[in-house]
Amino acid sequence: MKHGNLTHGIRANLDQFLHQLLQVMLVGFTIGMMRTVIPALSESEFGVPKNSFMLLTAFVVAFGLVKGSLNFVAGRLSERIGRKKVLLLGWAAALPIPLLVYFAPSWSWIVAATVLLGINQGLTWSMTQTAKLDITRADQRGLTIGLNEFSGYVGLALAGIITAYLATTLGARSGLLVFGMTTILLAILLTLLWVKDTLPWAKSEAAKHAASPSKNIKLRYPANISEKPTTWEVFTLVSWRDKRLAAICQAGLVEKFVDALVWVFYPVFLYQRGISLTDIGWIVGIYGFVWGGSQFFTGKLSDHIGRHKPNVWGMWICGAGVAMMPIQEGIAWWSLSASVSGFGMALLYPNLSAAVADISHPNWRGSAIGIYRFWRDLGYGIGALGLGLTAHFSGSVEAAFWFVAISMFLSGCILRLFGEETHPKIG
Repeated sequence: MKHGNLTHGIRANLDQFLHQLLQVMLVGFTIGMMRTVIPALSESEFGVPKNSFMLLTAFVVAFGLVKGSLNFVAGRLSERIGRKKVLLLGWAAALPIPLLVYFAPSWSWIVAATVLLGINQGLTWSMTQTAKLDITRADQRGLTIGLNEFSGYVGLALAGIITAYLATTLGARSGLLVFGMTTILLAILLTLLWVKDTLPWAKSEAAKHAASPSKNIKLRYPANISEKPTTWEVFTLVSWRDKRLAAICQAGLVEKFVDALVWVFYPVFLYQRGISLTDIGWIVGIYGFVWGGSQFFTGKLSDHIGRHKPNVWGMWICGAGVAMMPIQEGIAWWSLSASVSGFGMALLYPNLSAAVADISHPNWRGSAIGIYRFWRDLGYGIGALGLGLTAHFSGSVEAAFWFVAISMFLSGCILRLFGEETHPKIG
């Protein structure tokens, strides 16, 4: 395939773009099946003693460490062997997950399944995002990532609700087995038959940049990096040498505290208050639906007004939604607070990634996105550890909500101070 013949843009590559959207929805299904049922039934089904907060958070700590590391590996690996092969490796890693959950005699098997989930999510979600960025234009990045995350998180929310109903009718283990195996086998089949490798588009973009840089686009690539940087060079640049990228990475890390909270403690918090499994599925689902659905326009919004303001305000709004959760009672109130958090997350989530893509050269963009996602998903592990310790020493789940709300406010302040506008045509 000649690089010169490739066209960038959503419309020009609509067939592949839609296939990648379907892939990320199935990726969302895979993580979603592990969220509502397993934490809520951790005590009755999987033998976690009541108020064993550290044990309960262990599976999310494992997930965060593994997924964060695999994001980093996925970006670099995909620049060597191509995006499609990395996607297939991710799906292969997921195959044992439903079986481990089905046969689990203890919580340690759930932790093991979540390690494989981390590998799956790190490889597959990274590739669906990178592949879409390969085939779209610079002025469509916000929309592209918005649609990617919309599809993934709607999948996640739907899976949480569907598995809650399946667990109620078939039993927790059988319901998760049926849902999980169907999702993973379908994803492997679709990848083999229809997904194309998009690495040639990235190479084509790099060649065009070198030949004729656009005059009306303000490129903000860091100056202190070589043309073909080593892995360590890109890692240090993204992590701390470029203050803009470092500010984005810390915000990404802290916002995952919210998702760790929603994953582990929302179901436990609500279950302790006598809420049914299906109602928990809907309350947690509202967070996912608002997050996913709002990204349909928050990504595109940043293509018009820039990334910086939505990112900062998103951190603060999301934290406010978390703070609302424990201060009132009732399904309507909890649903409202979940939706406020979901909307804040929608403002920041696609646009932190888009900001990284804006200031990363096509030669090392896959690596840069992988490194950002490494720090971001490490937030699952650090956040879950913080939640577990806070709940353990205070003796209450509610304290974990305040830990996350304060962290989000402070992180938003750091982003406001050290970040800046990155959109190539704004600022």
